[in-house]
Amino acid sequence: MEIDTAKLLHTAKTASGEAYAPYSKFSVGAAVLADDGRVFTGVNVENASYGLTICAERAAVCAAVTAGARRLVAVAIFTPTPEPASPCGACRQVLAEFAHEMRVYIGCQSDQVAEYTLEELLPHQFKF
Repeated sequence: MEIDTAKLLHTAKTASGEAYAPYSKFSVGAAVLADDGRVFTGVNVENASYGLTICAERAAVCAAVTAGARRLVAVAIFTPTPEPASPCGACRQVLAEFAHEMRVYIGCQSDQVAEYTLEELLPHQFKF
């Protein structure tokens, strides 16, 4: 499948504007690409009880699953940082649940883009 990286990153960046981040002011957006070509977005949603905060990547995966997608091929993440900021371990593992091979694109305010495979970010995924 051809991945339009620029479009996927633009979608994640646009989504980040809807993040609910009143505590950290760290608005993150994510866009996941399903194997059927559909794109789903998510944003971080903070909570006064920090442990209840939802990351943008997991929110995007939940939107995809809710719509019936079960296989993801790529994710774009936008972070409000000068350099790309990698997803947390929990998000990496949730992404791995729905992807055997996945491209991960991380954009930031400086327009720098980091590209990885999920295997590079999570080399020893938990499998059941």
